[in-house]
Amino acid sequence: MRVTINQIKEMKQKGEKITMLTAYDYATAKIVDEVGVPLILVGDSLGMVVLGYESTIPVTMEEMIHHTKAVARGTKQAMVIGDMPFMTYHISVDDALRNAARFIQEAGAQAVKLEGGVTVAEKVRRVVECGMPVMGHIGLTPQSIHQLGGHKIQGKSPEAAANMLEDARALEQAGAFAIVLETVPAQLATLISQAVSVPTIGIGAGIGCDGQVQVINDILGSFADFVPKHAKQYAKLTDIIRKAVAEYYDEVKVGSFPTDKQSFFMDDGIIAALKK
Repeated sequence: MRVTINQIKEMKQKGEKITMLTAYDYATAKIVDEVGVPLILVGDSLGMVVLGYESTIPVTMEEMIHHTKAVARGTKQAMVIGDMPFMTYHISVDDALRNAARFIQEAGAQAVKLEGGVTVAEKVRRVVECGMPVMGHIGLTPQSIHQLGGHKIQGKSPEAAANMLEDARALEQAGAFAIVLETVPAQLATLISQAVSVPTIGIGAGIGCDGQVQVINDILGSFADFVPKHAKQYAKLTDIIRKAVAEYYDEVKVGSFPTDKQSFFMDDGIIAALKK
């Protein structure tokens, strides 16, 4: 039985912290699901940590659908949330509905995530009205990185903080079942979390949020190009993988791999006959 939006909302009401992680492939999603993480985000962050883009902006719907399908196949319990990529919901409500529906119907997701507050509230409302759960995302919104002037803390000025609170309330009223707060001062994130009835999921937003989300490559240490301040490395897989690859490379070069243990054999008589 998959986690539902009602269960996520109940977790906030009970004061139970909510865990969310990204995943981009079948094998990883299967592990995250088996651990019991209730929310798995197929983030457009895959553009950087999987596809090697400089930002999330080049990520296409086809790439997102492809990876979301893999994650959906690897999960049984977690709610899979598809991250709607750049300009797939900005132009019109029709675009938002069409692309959200692809995530649900074609990719097997149970919800979608949109970046923005007041500016996308009407689109969120229409998607929700059509039966598709929506997670909001405010603060540092990576798809707007050029407009924001880089990866900077959002909401530090009185005006910016007030606008962010307004964004959160607009998303709540539009029917979003949860809201991601990214790179927001901890005090502001706590205030917003107390001001809205829906769960807040923080990333670089302090302990006062109702839950936390991280990019799985960051917590596993499998992406070395950039480690954000808000991430804690619970492992350093780059070192482990590099060591394993180096050992394999060396053993092949010197002829110590494969051994009989990794080989298959047949009757020597057949080989002798073939040689004749």
